[in-house]
Amino acid sequence: MPAATTPPGTPTVRDVTFDVLRRLGLTTMFANPGSTEVPFLAGLPDDIEFVLALHEGSVVGIATGWAIAHDRPALVNLHTTAGLGNAVGALATARVNRAPLVVVVGQQDRRHLALEPFLAGRLAGLAGDYPVWVDQPVRAQDVPGSIARAHHEAVTGRGPAIVVVPMDDWAQEMPDTGPLAAATVVRRPAGVDEATVAEVAELLDGARSPVLVVGAGADTATTRAALVQLAERLAAPVRQEAFGARAGFPQDHPQYQGLLPAGRERLRRVLAGHDLVLVVGGPAFRQYPYEPGPFVDPAARIVQVSQDPAEVHRSPADLAVLTDPGVFCAALAERVSDRGVPPGPPRTPVTVPPPAPGEPLRAPHVYAQLAQRLDPDTVVVEESPSTRQVLEEIVPSRQPLGYLGVAMGGLGFGMPAAIGVRMARPDRPVVAVLGDGSSMYAVQSLWTAARYGVGVLFVVFANGGYAIMDKLVERQGTGKAPWPSFPEVRLSALATALGCPARRISSHEELLAVLDDVLPRLRELDAPLLLDVDVAPEREFNP
Repeated sequence: MPAATTPPGTPTVRDVTFDVLRRLGLTTMFANPGSTEVPFLAGLPDDIEFVLALHEGSVVGIATGWAIAHDRPALVNLHTTAGLGNAVGALATARVNRAPLVVVVGQQDRRHLALEPFLAGRLAGLAGDYPVWVDQPVRAQDVPGSIARAHHEAVTGRGPAIVVVPMDDWAQEMPDTGPLAAATVVRRPAGVDEATVAEVAELLDGARSPVLVVGAGADTATTRAALVQLAERLAAPVRQEAFGARAGFPQDHPQYQGLLPAGRERLRRVLAGHDLVLVVGGPAFRQYPYEPGPFVDPAARIVQVSQDPAEVHRSPADLAVLTDPGVFCAALAERVSDRGVPPGPPRTPVTVPPPAPGEPLRAPHVYAQLAQRLDPDTVVVEESPSTRQVLEEIVPSRQPLGYLGVAMGGLGFGMPAAIGVRMARPDRPVVAVLGDGSSMYAVQSLWTAARYGVGVLFVVFANGGYAIMDKLVERQGTGKAPWPSFPEVRLSALATALGCPARRISSHEELLAVLDDVLPRLRELDAPLLLDVDVAPEREFNP
């Protein structure tokens, strides 16, 4: 019996899906496809931009950076079990980094799925609980509506939403059988509960010494401005959450006092004397490693304001407000009493003297030179676990999206995320500061940066090992690490092999010469550049 053909002029599931993607603004696709995606991708319409990466972790990492920088969902296409499986760690990072993604995963032909043919996948639970929503439509004709709903779910849940599509679905007829099973437009108005604003304002006014703790969810222009006004009216110090993926407050403001420690004992010391802790856009509190005891003095109260339901529900706050932090804090800043204490002088920049003759380069030397030269709107993407605290102390985040890190902790985020940020925001300079060990997890993404002319400056600290792991073993005090160092690994050589220009730097003089050459034209870069900087490991590490 001959195969059925679609009558001329009858739209297919693929046709209608592309119409949905256009309506939702999902016209840039990040992908590493396989055979199950060919029916979807062959003859891709010219108005759909296709971005290839050479590993699924890089695909999702680039899309995550793009989605964060655009503050709207990115479209990802993955190849059945192998593609989704390779991407799971990056999808977990996207979820914890609050990045909305619409992920279309290919599947074998629906007509023989029951027989589990080659490349069939059991995909529904493969990514665990990290997707905010997963669907394999019951009928081919339900695919466009499922993708529309995935967009809405990704925005609402601030994470990846997955739609599994059998490869033969795309060619199926899409007759006019009624509306799609998804709203055309979803509005999410941000209101203010005046009674709750008044309650929190009363708590703040009644506090002897309030302190603000800001998280990644506060990193918007609206929320930052509201928090500056609130902190100044309360004369309250401001701290950044530990392990936050973004900076929720201008770190050059006089009242900013640095990162919270990640251990309970030191956390209690830092917050001692404060009788009310207002946490905005973050959890109360992220920790590592485990330590016994309370987070704060038992007499202190914790009030939390967040847009993330899971964050609110797991935090031991006395009062949690689930709302838009920017809208709520703007109303709160107008409501609290002005304590009449003017802000102090701006933070004094940290100075780092150059290395003495014979002394090796270290990360603080590099950060100090970046701090002197970077424009205020530079996006610094970080994945150098052993030097993150040094970065925060020396190179403050001054504008929204000034800092972007990995909230999940797994490596392989920084390099592709920086590429995605620059693709989304070519108007802003982007610098990625990375460890050589972490760079190895997504080094394939350099090919994408080179192929698509993405002007990111990658600064790789080459200490020839996993410095963070060595420090943790040393702190454990029960023996030496079983893994070797890898000084022979050269990211500059790998970058060159992938088409990305690279320079190896071994001295302070070389560093200054390259930075003086590159940074003045960083905003106009139309190709990536990797600096492979030989550094000695940091001596101190206090997460």
